Amino acid sequence: MAENSYDSGRLNLPFVGICTFGKSPYQPDWDQIDTDVAIMGAPFDFGTQWRAGARFGPRGIREASTLFSFGHGGAYDHEDDVTYLSSEKVRMVDLGDADIVHTDTERSHANIEFGVRKILESGALPVVLGGDHSVNIPCVNAFADDCAANGPIHIVQIDAHLDFVDTRHGVRFGHGNPMRRAAEKPYVTGLSQLGIRNVSSTARDGYEAARAMGSDILSVRQIRKLGVDAVLDRIPADARYYVTIDIDGFDPSIAPGTGTPSQGGFIYYEVLELLAALAKRGTIVGIDLVEVAPDYDHTGGTAILAAQILMNLIGRVMHAREV
Repeated sequence: MAENSYDSGRLNLPFVGICTFGKSPYQPDWDQIDTDVAIMGAPFDFGTQWRAGARFGPRGIREASTLFSFGHGGAYDHEDDVTYLSSEKVRMVDLGDADIVHTDTERSHANIEFGVRKILESGALPVVLGGDHSVNIPCVNAFADDCAANGPIHIVQIDAHLDFVDTRHGVRFGHGNPMRRAAEKPYVTGLSQLGIRNVSSTARDGYEAARAMGSDILSVRQIRKLGVDAVLDRIPADARYYVTIDIDGFDPSIAPGTGTPSQGGFIYYEVLELLAALAKRGTIVGIDLVEVAPDYDHTGGTAILAAQILMNLIGRVMHAREV
C-alpha cells in the first residue's frame, strides 16, 4: 500500500488554509499577547477624499502574504546570507482586526488605538495593516505611554503626499491630516517625509508648516540624486523610529491598487534598501502600511507588493535586534 502523504505532516501550501498574515497563528485574545511581532488590521477608509476601498486592504494583504509562506522555517536571502523571520527566533501572531463602526471615525480610531496600546503593553512590535492613512493617527496616539517610558519617536514616512493638512472643512482626522497630528505630539521629535511629489494634497503653507515643525521633505527624484547613504545621514541616528508606508509612495506601475495613485514613485528595491538600512541605524518600534485598495488592481500585484515589503521589513527589524 502506498504511503499516505499525511504520514510526514501537512504540506500546507500558500493556497490552502486560513489567511492570517504570513500564516502566523491567530490570537483573538488581546490580553494574552505573547509574541515578538503582532499584526493588526485597521480596515477603516472613511477618511478618504476620493476613491474608497482601503477597508479591504487588511484582508487583501493577508491573502497575498500567504504567497511567502512555504513553511521553510524562515526566508533565506542569498544576497545577505541571512535567514530572516526564522521560526526558531521570531514569533509572530495575527490579532485580527480592530473593530470598525461604520460612519463613526472617533469610535473606530479609538478601537485602533486600543489595539496598538495592547500590543505595546505586551512588548511586541506593532504592525498595522490599513485602511486609509488616517489610521496612523490612532497608531501614533497609542505611543503616548510607551514614549513616556522609553523615549520619543521619529516618524519616517514613505508616501506620495505630505498629509500635513491641519483642518479642511472642519476635518482634522482624515487621510490628509495624519502627519500634522503626529508633528503636534510632544513625543514625536521630527519627521522624515520621503517620496513626496507632483501635485500634492497639501498646499504650500502646509509644506512651510511641516518644515517649521521639524519635517525633512524629499521627493523621489531628490532621493535618487542623493543616494541611500546621504538620505540616511539626514535621519537622526540611534533613534526610535515609527515607519508609516503609504502604498502610493510606490509608482502606480507596480502599485495601481490605491485610492490616490501618483506617477513618478519608488520602485521596490529603493524602499527596501532605505528601510533595511534604517533598521540598522536605530530601532524601529512601530509600523503601519496603508491605502491598499485591492479592487483597483485585479492582478493582486499591489497587495503582493505590500505583503512583500512588510515581510522583508519585519525580517530586517528583528534581525537587527539579534546582532
